[in-house]
Amino acid sequence: NVFMAGQLLGLSMEELHRLMPEIEAFAEIGEYIDHPVRTYSSGMQMRLAFSVATAQRPDVLIVDEALSVGDAYFQHKSFERIREFRRAGTTLLRASHDRQASQSLCDRAILLANGRLALSGTPEEVMDFYSAMLAEREQQTVRQERLAGGQVRTISGTGEAGFADIALLNEQGQRVEVLSVGGTATLRVVVDVKTDIPRLVLGFMIKDRMGQPIYGINTHRTQQALENLRAGERITYGFRFPVRLGKGNYSIALSLSRFDSHLDKNYEWRDYALVFHVINVQRPDFVGCAWLDAQIAIERSGVAIAESCE
Repeated sequence: NVFMAGQLLGLSMEELHRLMPEIEAFAEIGEYIDHPVRTYSSGMQMRLAFSVATAQRPDVLIVDEALSVGDAYFQHKSFERIREFRRAGTTLLRASHDRQASQSLCDRAILLANGRLALSGTPEEVMDFYSAMLAEREQQTVRQERLAGGQVRTISGTGEAGFADIALLNEQGQRVEVLSVGGTATLRVVVDVKTDIPRLVLGFMIKDRMGQPIYGINTHRTQQALENLRAGERITYGFRFPVRLGKGNYSIALSLSRFDSHLDKNYEWRDYALVFHVINVQRPDFVGCAWLDAQIAIERSGVAIAESCE
């Protein structure tokens, strides 16, 4: 199977003999390398196929949803190989519904709907628009607007309820755009009810600068959904949270829905509802998007010699 697939990709028998140990090692299917492929699970088939296709760095690599079949370990290994290829100059073309992988691996995305090009742009703005399309219902609108910083905000919903004010507050209750690692912040959201609605759930999601989700919660999951709301009501929400984030830029997405997902009933969903920056002026320097405040204890020859503390 390896030799047949490899020759279809344009590799010679000599190249395949040379690459075979690497293909076998990367696939990690053990003794099954000598078994008929018809006895493989779908995951094992994908492991071997990907190993053959990437045995040498191609100029162009086309990947379908196949990587979603493999286990988490092999997915991580495969994505790292793809990143190595990209850094070396390979052009990557992926067909996928995986938002996180698309935003992590790709520089540009196109959305195909009914066989036609619906949108072209950055992976984040295209995936935001795609998510809004999934929730599209009668009398619901989907629109995009470009912010001053260049980001594209997607707004969708029926309009039965909407956001009147959105603010990030520091510990003193002041509106801010900059937070400090280890501090406390409050996301204050004011919602206006436009028509009578049976149930209202507010959710928020913090995303990093690449659009990857960092943390999200809604009032359905906290069992704080509001019921039997009347037109003209105004509700003020406050989400208070510790700033356990790394240095960098972040955005907040907001949703007003009937239940846990906006796919059921989407009153308003807004990406880039708010953008803020996190700095570190009081805590030890660290890397990453999460501040875990690790406490370090060291023993040398059985004797404790150091213990970190704030």
